[in-house]
Amino acid sequence: MTKLASRKNNVRYVCQSCGAQTTKWAGQCAECGAWNTLVETVAEASSPARRAAIAGQVRIERLHEVSADDAPRVSSGLSEMDRVLGGGIVPGAVILIGGDPGIGKSTLLLQVLAAVEGRLDTLYVSGEESLSQVSLRASRLGLPRLDLPVLAETSVDLILDQLTQHRPGFVVIDSIQTLYTEALDSAPGSVSQIRECAARLVRFAKASNTTVILVGHVTKEGAIAGPRVLEHMVDTVLYFEHDAGSRYRIVRAVKNRFGAVNELGVFAMTDGGLKEVSNPSALFLSRHEQPVSGSVITVTRQGSRPLLVEVQALVDASHIGSPRRVTLGFEGNRLNMLLAVLHRHAGIALSDQDVFANVVGGMRIQEPAADLPLLLATLSSFRGQPVSGTTIVFGEVGLAGEIRPVQAGEERLIEAAKHGFKRAIVPEANKPRKNARLGIEVTPVARLEQAIDAL
Repeated sequence: MTKLASRKNNVRYVCQSCGAQTTKWAGQCAECGAWNTLVETVAEASSPARRAAIAGQVRIERLHEVSADDAPRVSSGLSEMDRVLGGGIVPGAVILIGGDPGIGKSTLLLQVLAAVEGRLDTLYVSGEESLSQVSLRASRLGLPRLDLPVLAETSVDLILDQLTQHRPGFVVIDSIQTLYTEALDSAPGSVSQIRECAARLVRFAKASNTTVILVGHVTKEGAIAGPRVLEHMVDTVLYFEHDAGSRYRIVRAVKNRFGAVNELGVFAMTDGGLKEVSNPSALFLSRHEQPVSGSVITVTRQGSRPLLVEVQALVDASHIGSPRRVTLGFEGNRLNMLLAVLHRHAGIALSDQDVFANVVGGMRIQEPAADLPLLLATLSSFRGQPVSGTTIVFGEVGLAGEIRPVQAGEERLIEAAKHGFKRAIVPEANKPRKNARLGIEVTPVARLEQAIDAL
């Protein structure tokens, strides 16, 4: 019996709900009754001799005996990419990057490969494009090195053979959804194929100390396609984001074992590829000729970077029985909660008004520091009274109407002062130290009513 036939005989279908195994696929699990939970896997046979050999290599160690030195990093050649990765490329790390079709994933990684080539042996594995298409893109981008090693292959077994033979230090797989292994009968892109191919690449990366970047497709909801376990297997998960019609791209780290989570890098798409944006705060600020109602500037913190963004709100009389609450860049339920706080503690009812909230530039704010600027922007639009363009606001609003502190208050104030802002409305607990000279007038508030009066 051949090795391939032996592996196919070891195929099992495992229920993702209860863990039961069977040799044949069925729509319903016979053990727990769950539907469509059987996933094809390969049961690796382990001989007694192999187990004995592995057992001789296993040793329990004391934690204090393990070296805690940081792994040496290699710069990707792009400072914004290094920021997202936590300082550079870590040998042996497995990185998963996902984004919408055409957003620039392959372009960015080709630029990184060209910058790294010469310091690390690289390999670009293309499963979606032919080598001529990859060459055309590299020429269009005007990359300094066009002698990058490339491979057009979708069989993970053949890819691993090449990696074992040439031992590159930096590998890009574009994309994981196109790979397959002959040990499984399912089509490329299926849950079982993605999980098995990713598991083999992760094992190779850890055993050979090779950095591997996996490009992942995304679903229409924006999540990376395939099993959720794929994101657990890798060390770093990056998402490529952009606003429709905008040339700016944001790379956000949602998981990083070697750096800060929620860190982001900002790029601009040009004819020559992706260019770094050195001052991203300027992208998210609208310079109005004169103050307009419904606009408030805030300082949000993305990873270790404070960013100035503009929060806009529009309040208009509703002509339907159920007023609309529309948010872009915010969580919708949080807006409903804040409007209830505004009614309860400030006596301002918007139950007959449509409320629209937006973060300029397509930025997404997930921290509660945007509560107070969102409420004040809503109130500014409702009353038709503009907020000064030199004022910044940040703070979390509690259900009792209190203004709660946020992290890194002084860093936010320093960032605002750098961009010429003169006044800041901040939580009482974020008031700077007496000896701090930030170059900005700070108005601390403890209650929502005080924040409204401060305007």
